[in-house]
Amino acid sequence: MSINHTLPTHARVVIIGGGVIGTSIAYHLGKLGLSDVVLLERDKLTSGTTWHAAGLIASGGMSTETLIWIEQYTRNLYQHVLPAETGLSTGFRQCGHIHLACDATRREVLKRDANFVRTQGVERFELSPAEIKAKFPLIETDGILSGFWTPSDGRANPVDVTMAYAAGARAGGVRIVEGAPVTDFVMAGSRITGVITPHGTIKADQVVLAAGMWSRQLGAKIGVPVPLQAAEHYYLLTEPLAGMHPDMPVVEDPTTFTYVREEGGGMLFGLFEPEGATWNLTGIPKDASFSTLPPDWDRMTPFLERAFERYPVMKTAGIKTFFCGPESFTPDGSYLVGESPQVDGLFLATGLNSLGILSAGGVGHILAELLTTGASTQDVTGLDINRTRPHQATRAFLGARIPKSLGYTFTYGPLPHWHHTTARGMRRLALHDRYAAKGAYFHDLSGWEMPYWFSPDAPPPKVDYTFDRQPWHDLAACEHLATRNAVGLFDKSFMGKFLVQGRDALTVLNRVSANQIDVPVGQN
Repeated sequence: MSINHTLPTHARVVIIGGGVIGTSIAYHLGKLGLSDVVLLERDKLTSGTTWHAAGLIASGGMSTETLIWIEQYTRNLYQHVLPAETGLSTGFRQCGHIHLACDATRREVLKRDANFVRTQGVERFELSPAEIKAKFPLIETDGILSGFWTPSDGRANPVDVTMAYAAGARAGGVRIVEGAPVTDFVMAGSRITGVITPHGTIKADQVVLAAGMWSRQLGAKIGVPVPLQAAEHYYLLTEPLAGMHPDMPVVEDPTTFTYVREEGGGMLFGLFEPEGATWNLTGIPKDASFSTLPPDWDRMTPFLERAFERYPVMKTAGIKTFFCGPESFTPDGSYLVGESPQVDGLFLATGLNSLGILSAGGVGHILAELLTTGASTQDVTGLDINRTRPHQATRAFLGARIPKSLGYTFTYGPLPHWHHTTARGMRRLALHDRYAAKGAYFHDLSGWEMPYWFSPDAPPPKVDYTFDRQPWHDLAACEHLATRNAVGLFDKSFMGKFLVQGRDALTVLNRVSANQIDVPVGQN
C-alpha cells in the first residue's frame, strides 16, 4: 500500500474512502481508461466497516431489476473477473443460500420473491424441511414450513475483495493513498473544486464521497445532508463444530433475526435484531479504525437464545468471539447513490445498509458511468440520493429511525401497506389537524405525514400487512367512487414546485405535458 503522502495538485476524480465501495469505483474508472484518479483513505484500506463484514453474496430481498443486476454483476466479478485479472483470490465460495419460511405470510413473500428473481435469470427453489435438513444437518426444522434455496449464492472475503479491487485499480493507473484523511473541501460557488488533507490540497473536477459512516459528517461541511447513521452490529462465532464445513449453505431465519454460515470450522451467527442501537449519533470519532464496541449482552441474549433453539448444537458449543462493530444504515434501507442535489460535481456512494460487499461491484460500475458519461445504463431511481430530504439527516430523525432500520430486512417491509412507525410527525401538511379530525389514517411518505384513507368510525380499521384484501378497502373504495363520479380534492403541497419561465416556457411545458396547455384559463 502507498505510504508516499506526496499528493498530486490536480486529479480528474478524487474518491474519499478506501473500503470496498471506494476501491470498486476506482477499479471501474480504471477499466474505463480514466487513470487521472486519486483514492484517499483516512487510515488503512478496509479499516472502516469493510474489514468485519460477513461477505454474504445473496440475491434474497433484491426487489428490483437494478438490485438483482447489481448482485449478479458483483458475484461474477468475485467469482471470475477479479481473480483472472489480478491473480488475487476474493475468497468467493458458491455455497448457496437458504431463506427460511416459518409462517404463511413469510412463505408467500418468499414465493413471490422467487418468482421475480427467476424472471431475472436467478434459479431459486422451494425446499421441504427434510431437504433443508439434508443441506444443513445441524438445524432443527420444527416450525419451518419450507425454505427457498438459491444455489448460485455464496460468500466472499471482504478484505480479499477490497485488495483485489485495489490491485485492479492500480493496474488501471489509479493512485491509492492511505493515511490521508480529507478534512475539508474547496468550493467555487455551488461546485466542489477540490479536497483538503493534512498533506496538501488536490484540485478535482469531481469528488466521490464513499466514506461510509463518516459520510454524513463530511457532507455537512459543505451543506450536503447525507441521511445515514452508524449502529451496533453483532455476530457470534463458535469454536469448530463437528459437522460444519466450508461448503455448507448460508441460512437466513427471519423468525430469529439471524443468518448463519460456516467460519473457520465453526458457526457464525449474524444478528439483525428488530430494535438496534445507534453508535455515536453526534459524530463518528476521527480516529475510529478497525473499531470494536463493547457488546450489550443483556440486550442481545434473548435473540441468541431464540437462535440456539434453531441450532441445538449451540447449547454446548464453545464461544470463540461475540463481536460488536459499527455499520451504517439509511432511513429507508436503500443506498445513497448519485450526484448531490446541493453541490455540483460531488457524487455519493454510501449507506449500503450492511450490503456493501454484495453490492460493491454493481455500485462501482454505476458510479463510474455517472462520472464519465453523466448517466447510468441501469435505472438508479430507487437508489438516487435525490429521493431523500434534508430533515432525514438530522440527529433527531436518525436517532429515532435507525434503530429500527437495522432489522428492516427481517420485517415484512416487502408487504403492501407496510410503513415506518418511528421518526413520525416531523413533517406535517398545513391541513394535518383537519385531516386528523376527519379520521385520516396517516402513513410516512419521505418523512411527511400523508393521509392514506379516512375513517368516520373510531377506532379506525386495522392495517394488515398482507397481500389479502384490507379491512379498510371499502373506505378507500368510497373515496375512489366519489372522485370518479363527482369531485375529489388532492393535497399536493408536499411536492416540489418548478417555476418555468422565459421565451420557450410554453414549448418546454407542452413537451413534458400529456396535453396541450396553451388554452384559456378554466378550459381543458
